[in-house]
Amino acid sequence: MDYVIVGTAGHVDHGKTVLVKALTGVNTDRLKEEQERGISIELGFAPLTLSNGQRIGLVDVPGHERFIKQMLAGVGGMDLVLLVVAADEGIMPQTREHLDIIDLLQIRQGIVVVTKKDLVDQDWLELVVEDIKEALQGTVLEGAPIYPVSALTGEGIPALKEGLERLVAQTAAKSPTGKVRLPVDRVFSITGFGTVVTGTLWSGQIQVGDVLEIQPQNLQVRVRNLEVHGQKVDTAKAGQRVAVNLAGVETSEISRGSTLLAPGTLSASYRIDIQLHLLKSAPEMEHRQRVRVHLGTAEVLGRVILLEGNTLAPGETAFAQLQLEEPLVADKQDRLVIRSYSPMRTIGGGQVIDPVAPKHRRFDPQTLERLATRLTGTPEELILEALQRAPVPVPGADLAKAVNLAREELAGYLQDLKQAGQVMEFGCDGQEWYWPAAAEAAVLAEVEKLLEQYHRKYPLRGGFPKEEIRSRKFSKWPAKLFNGFIQYWEEQGHLVTAAGGVRLPAFEPTPSPKERQWMEGILAQFRRQLFQPPAWEEALQAVQCPREAGEELLHYLLDTQQLVKVAEGLYFHREAVERAKEVARDLIKTHGSLQLGSMRDALGSSRKYVLALLEYLDQIKFTKRIGDVRILFSDKSE
Repeated sequence: MDYVIVGTAGHVDHGKTVLVKALTGVNTDRLKEEQERGISIELGFAPLTLSNGQRIGLVDVPGHERFIKQMLAGVGGMDLVLLVVAADEGIMPQTREHLDIIDLLQIRQGIVVVTKKDLVDQDWLELVVEDIKEALQGTVLEGAPIYPVSALTGEGIPALKEGLERLVAQTAAKSPTGKVRLPVDRVFSITGFGTVVTGTLWSGQIQVGDVLEIQPQNLQVRVRNLEVHGQKVDTAKAGQRVAVNLAGVETSEISRGSTLLAPGTLSASYRIDIQLHLLKSAPEMEHRQRVRVHLGTAEVLGRVILLEGNTLAPGETAFAQLQLEEPLVADKQDRLVIRSYSPMRTIGGGQVIDPVAPKHRRFDPQTLERLATRLTGTPEELILEALQRAPVPVPGADLAKAVNLAREELAGYLQDLKQAGQVMEFGCDGQEWYWPAAAEAAVLAEVEKLLEQYHRKYPLRGGFPKEEIRSRKFSKWPAKLFNGFIQYWEEQGHLVTAAGGVRLPAFEPTPSPKERQWMEGILAQFRRQLFQPPAWEEALQAVQCPREAGEELLHYLLDTQQLVKVAEGLYFHREAVERAKEVARDLIKTHGSLQLGSMRDALGSSRKYVLALLEYLDQIKFTKRIGDVRILFSDKSE
């Protein structure tokens, strides 16, 4: 692989820092206090070039129990671990705690280095090695190679380097094409450059000039400069130890535990769903127990909400939700470590299922089933679960984020699901949206039933009001998304839209012979009184049409645009409206503008009707009123 981070782990004073110096020539104890006391307090970093030219980064973590927080900040980004055990002391308490942490984080590639070989005889060394093998049983490092060395004399160091080179070649690469994610482990300022953050780039790549964001502070920053192991570069890739010089942020605004991210990829949350595992050596855990949560370089206090019981026994695994006191940046499948609040000791860990989780009801079978699917489900199952959980269709970008897949991967799975008839796709607002096919079929059946009932009740109406359909069946949908979906249904031939209404494709309003007779009489009245039309009630009485039937006739005449509603309760024949447009256009061309009086005289009507007509022409943007006169709204009105 191109870039590997190798970290140390082990008990205090077992020779981790001296080992790193023997391998790299670098003393990672950079603090004065560290050098005076002879122990590591903070994380140390050093580059190492293997014999095949492969460059790796070595992270030296503190071994003292008081500095487990610092150790956890360094271990999260490791690809491979060197578990260091001193030959003269063997397995010690912090060795076991560090091994628990390695196991909880599932760092499966590792080497055990037995240091200080020169201080013991061969028989003692063999006993120590046997103790180590026993301690590794049942952990991710079971069967890991063991190399006895002496950093003082150099014995065993060449063999260790060869073993390290072999194991590095077998280590899976971090993704350089994924989203940028760099948990920050150091923040400082350099005169003339400003704020610098360092960390291991977990995924993606960073380039000079990139605009990124820092969470959970929600700050936008720009990359000024980049360094990898002290060398200035234009691009940093996943797996490298990186120093990033940032513009747009002060050192006081961020700290260890912040995360540098590609904008819009991950969000900080106060609730995280996990599969929780309690160590066999830990005491029983209680519901709502206060704990310390370590993920990446962050430490956050919170409480464990047990979703399956009131307690969790040592060695058991269960679904839980972490309710945090500060927001934490996490991603699906991240692994985290949990330590007790007081006294501070590692008691368990977990795998993230939902990094931005809603509040759950405890003991709810549906919740537990959904969490199980999200934990172990196939990509197709995760996609379906995410779509079924969403209240509305989901755009492709959000779906990729929800199921933790690259867009290219997601596209392939969606194609399979569409072909299997499980997912439907439609375009809206310049992007593709997805919804379970079963959900679409169910709501389509409901809408079709609604339209059938409407058509039976109102056989002369052109369609069910579209906004009423939205309020009844799509109340949680944004208007733009609803309109896009209705357009998709129309393209698929499921329905027809016209004049703000929706109807079934096979439906056409068809008046009965009696209704046609009434309408002919009504329209004849409106034609005879073109610019002084009768009131609707008068027109009905003239043809002896009942009021209830007349209401439906009015809907039909308006829908078919044989009558035009000019104002509330005032209707004109469409010929009247077209004639009024012609007259208005001619008067404006002749006089440059139009006045109410000239229009009244030209139409031979009264102020009441002409004023309503002129206001209607303004409303439809045929004319535009300026003071007491009107002009054509645009050239299109010519």
